[in-house]
Amino acid sequence: MAGSRQGLLLFAILTGTFLVPVNSTMIAVGLPSIADSLQSDLIHASWVVTIYLIVMTTFQPIAGKLGDLYGNRQTFLLGLLLFLIASLGCIAADGLLGLSVFRALQALGGALASPNASAILRFAIPKEQMGRTFGLFGLSMGLGAAIDPLIGSFLISAWGWTSIFWINIPFASLSFVLSFLVLPKRESRPASAVDVPGSILLAIGLVTLILLSTHAEYANVWTSGLLLLVILLFVLQERRCKVPLIQFELFRIRMFTSANLSILLANAIMYSTILVMPILLQRDLHLPIETIGWLLFAFSLCMSLCSWVGGYLSDRIGRDKTVLFSFLISGLAAAAYLGIYPYHSVSYLCLVFIIGGIGSGIGTAAMQTASLQAVAKELAGIASGIFLTFRYIGGMIASVLVSLLVDYRLLFYMLIGFAILGIPVSLGLLDPTGRQVRREGQDIGG
Repeated sequence: MAGSRQGLLLFAILTGTFLVPVNSTMIAVGLPSIADSLQSDLIHASWVVTIYLIVMTTFQPIAGKLGDLYGNRQTFLLGLLLFLIASLGCIAADGLLGLSVFRALQALGGALASPNASAILRFAIPKEQMGRTFGLFGLSMGLGAAIDPLIGSFLISAWGWTSIFWINIPFASLSFVLSFLVLPKRESRPASAVDVPGSILLAIGLVTLILLSTHAEYANVWTSGLLLLVILLFVLQERRCKVPLIQFELFRIRMFTSANLSILLANAIMYSTILVMPILLQRDLHLPIETIGWLLFAFSLCMSLCSWVGGYLSDRIGRDKTVLFSFLISGLAAAAYLGIYPYHSVSYLCLVFIIGGIGSGIGTAAMQTASLQAVAKELAGIASGIFLTFRYIGGMIASVLVSLLVDYRLLFYMLIGFAILGIPVSLGLLDPTGRQVRREGQDIGG
């Protein structure tokens, strides 16, 4: 692929996929305005955030499988189109129920697009450029997360809460047109039946898991029992199904398993930081909300920039060393979090947040690259879907820990433990020959 066409392909995919996390975070700034406009309270209005998380987490592995069966390009374009239509629906919604429905459709479009975007890059980008490519992905996503609150606040104050959906229209339209023109067409695999029972069980299990982790009022012996039952039935279904939704044999590949466990641990550390720091700094240290906002901005900015740097490191020194480096820095940051209590000057806090951002960002591109390169190209969609699901599960673990632990010192000790656990996990990304992993992936790929 010519360099200019490859650059255009990257631009087309990035223009659309960066909207997916943006619409997950930017709307949080607008919740008070949405609640007032739609005559609702904040508790009920928060469902427009929760429903997005539920659908995104539930459908990404299913969407990856659909892309592998019916074509990653077609599934990606369908996701972009659905996201665009749903954004228009969010603008036109005149009630909380309608807005929640369109937010669910918006998330479905994002879930269809995200894993298939990664799968397309697996085919289109040379292996030696994969790390820096996903580093660029991490940079764009991280910058979006960093500036979302600032942009969202400006848009809402100037034009109202619907403006946070209007901004999707030009970007999604441009991405759709460019992607339609430049995304490579390739032969689809012969269509086979989708694992419908497995898809339903996975959806029920993930929805239950999300509700238990985000809404404590739903946690009881019945919901916990339901979750365990669904997990058991799902495993039995996947093992007896000829074309399973999730091929558990993939987890026999050391690199694939290590990549997914790495992103789970890394996201648990990162989201714990983002979720707990505003509470700790405001409740215990009584810092102004503006100061907290700038500290979190520094964290997100360092994370996104280091994701880009980490992509280059991954290509130069190897995925295992890059991820090992990220866990060592994250462990150092978690230890430094304990020092916030005795040393809570703004300069110390800024230093700690910068270290935490570096640790959270520098290994993500290497993890995603390893996850995709560990399997056959024909399984890139489902591999990407599994990777994104593990990423969301890491975030949910963080949410549970922050809500359960009263003494945040214990949380910081647990984050140190996650970082230490990540060290042996990162060694699983080591591929000394390059041949064994590809051969295993081809065997599993059929």
